[in-house]
Amino acid sequence: MTGGPVRVLLVDDQPLVRSGLRVLIGETADLEVVAEAGTGAEAVELAAAHRPDVVVMDIRMPGMDGIEATRRITGGPGAPRVLVLTTFDEDEHVYGALRAGASGFAVKDMALEDILAAVRVVASGDALIAPGVTRRLIADFVRGPGPAPGRPARPVAGITDREREVLTLVGRGRSNGEIAGELFISAATAKAHVARLFTKLGARDRVQLVITAYEWGLVSPSGDGVPGL
Repeated sequence: MTGGPVRVLLVDDQPLVRSGLRVLIGETADLEVVAEAGTGAEAVELAAAHRPDVVVMDIRMPGMDGIEATRRITGGPGAPRVLVLTTFDEDEHVYGALRAGASGFAVKDMALEDILAAVRVVASGDALIAPGVTRRLIADFVRGPGPAPGRPARPVAGITDREREVLTLVGRGRSNGEIAGELFISAATAKAHVARLFTKLGARDRVQLVITAYEWGLVSPSGDGVPGL
């Protein structure tokens, strides 16, 4: 991402949703709307044409849905991050969006300012959105196709003990600042550890690190237990 405003593509089949976000973004200095789409197919085309930093993606749309659009948009190198718009009764769709490459979630009945904050979070890759909700969603996500949760944590090749601690806290939804506080290290050191985890694990963002922490048994589905530490 460049040093300028975060470039946003709005994707929703409800014009009122797009309009509300567009107006609010227009009042900010650090975000700008580069295009709008009302369908998944249009979103794929506009993402390729405008190369936004973040795509705010509705899930339920006519024709190509947001999950397939997310898969196509995030499939290549340098792809934009996708922030999925969802509601609490659409959890199964969120799991599909995670598998497709989404980087975070915003709930449609959140305040518009909170959705904009979520856009900034996804653009920076620095923290998870709504940790409690995200933790629940990802816990259920990894409980589905993967091994049963609650198994002993398995050894992680190439990961230091400190990085393992950091990965565990990322899995609990902690921000870099919170990780620094809990491990008594500086925020810069915490950020460096997270950056090394991205590289070592080939992770694109913190959502993928959280999934890894659950899959490896470092964090229990409740977010409380930390096996093996």
